[in-house]
Amino acid sequence: MRLEILNSGYRPGTKALFAVIRMFSGQSLPDAAKLVFYRPDFYGDRAKKFTHEAMRGPSDWSVADRELMAAYVSNVNASAFCIGAHSATAGQAYQDDAKVHAVLTDLESAPIDDRLRATLRMLGTLTRAGTVSAADMRNVLSTDVSPQQIRDALAICAAFDTTNRLADAFGFELLSRESFAAGAKVLLKSGYK
Repeated sequence: MRLEILNSGYRPGTKALFAVIRMFSGQSLPDAAKLVFYRPDFYGDRAKKFTHEAMRGPSDWSVADRELMAAYVSNVNASAFCIGAHSATAGQAYQDDAKVHAVLTDLESAPIDDRLRATLRMLGTLTRAGTVSAADMRNVLSTDVSPQQIRDALAICAAFDTTNRLADAFGFELLSRESFAAGAKVLLKSGYK
């Protein structure tokens, strides 16, 4: 159910910022951005910091790999807005939309390395079942994924499991392909701050 608060529940300064963004970009701010501006002290500031660190902080995973993880977790959760946003961002980061589509269509036959495949498989299990086993972790580690890379992937999973649920609970408006592409450029340039 879409809440009216996402359209109108902002202070005058925030409304002015939205107007400036719309003027320069030619597009309205996506609901994901609007949500973090609504009561930033309660949710937005913490969510931006956590997500930015997971997606753009130091990691042995590339930005493209992390965006693909976000798209994959969103796909497992069937969160249409987040699938669109992070598929577009991963596609631009890799400069290969077909690769992203292949992963979301059939992980096992997608043209990615075994380390990333094993990590995505583990994230899929965690997202669907809410837990992973020691065997699941050993499988990922056996592909030379480091414990730190697993922690990084788990942070992405936590960020997007939360975001997916909020996107669906608040009925985030689906954007056009062009709008998702424009948003992807912003995410790749500025991150999640």
